[in-house]
Amino acid sequence: MGQTDRLYQLKNWFDSGRCLSRDFFLSQLEVSHSTLKRDLALLRDRLNAPVVFEKERRGWKLDPSIQLAGTQYELPGLWLSSDEMQALLTMQHLLANLDTGGLLGPHIEPLMKRLTQLLGKGTQGAADLARRIRVQTVGARQLNLPHFQAVGSALLQRRRLVIHYRDNWYLDAWCHLRRGLRNFALDAISQAHLLERPAKEVDEATLDATFAPSYGIFSGGPVQWARLHFTPGRARWVAHEQWHPQQQGQLQADGSYLLRLPYADHRELMMDILKHGAHCEVLGPAGLRRAVGEEVGAMAQKYLNGQE
Repeated sequence: MGQTDRLYQLKNWFDSGRCLSRDFFLSQLEVSHSTLKRDLALLRDRLNAPVVFEKERRGWKLDPSIQLAGTQYELPGLWLSSDEMQALLTMQHLLANLDTGGLLGPHIEPLMKRLTQLLGKGTQGAADLARRIRVQTVGARQLNLPHFQAVGSALLQRRRLVIHYRDNWYLDAWCHLRRGLRNFALDAISQAHLLERPAKEVDEATLDATFAPSYGIFSGGPVQWARLHFTPGRARWVAHEQWHPQQQGQLQADGSYLLRLPYADHRELMMDILKHGAHCEVLGPAGLRRAVGEEVGAMAQKYLNGQE
């Protein structure tokens, strides 16, 4: 276990409020006494963790006066995991671009300050961090906030919702007009208002059976498994991507990558396949391979016809 992992583990133990002995640390961390002393000194002296030694219990714990005062300490942003850093940066980005004229307005500023402290402590500052790391919203469509609020109210109050729909946030809901479960893109709603009638209850099993096996926003119909082959040049990226929770991937001896994933409707899956161009080949099913081939052929025809 490296020092970074040990510091994470020490912080988790101390945050639990326990008083922990030297024998406990040595057995759990599997390090020498001198290494443990260096780790504790680093936490206390350089990272400002309020760690104290209690003689009566012969163990280390967080300073109770710090805990009673409600003072919080955090390790520097350097010690955040990649998932934690991504979550904090995403929250900061969303809050910075949020319309503060609503009910949340007065609460945004202190929350932003707290996020800035978490991200900036122990580094060159959160402002510098924001310049170096940015959250990009690629291909996002503008969301009409009043419609989002109406949908949120309907979900919380379990009431029916009337929407005028034009055809990113998606709402999985029972459509009383079509008498079935449907996906709705919130940015495509032109009008929305609540009704007094209660909403239809749909059990979790039905929701999972309808939406979970599908790829993207399209659901319904029999589930098939796509088999995609990526070139070695593209494999190093795709192998680390999650296209579907149930996907199955395998690197090949030549560096290429085979990906299997379920889908019920090929439309959104085909868009993701085509963005890789000639670096992705559909091995099956035959219907998906044919649909992608026809699309590629239509694209090629446009370019061939456009030549002078």
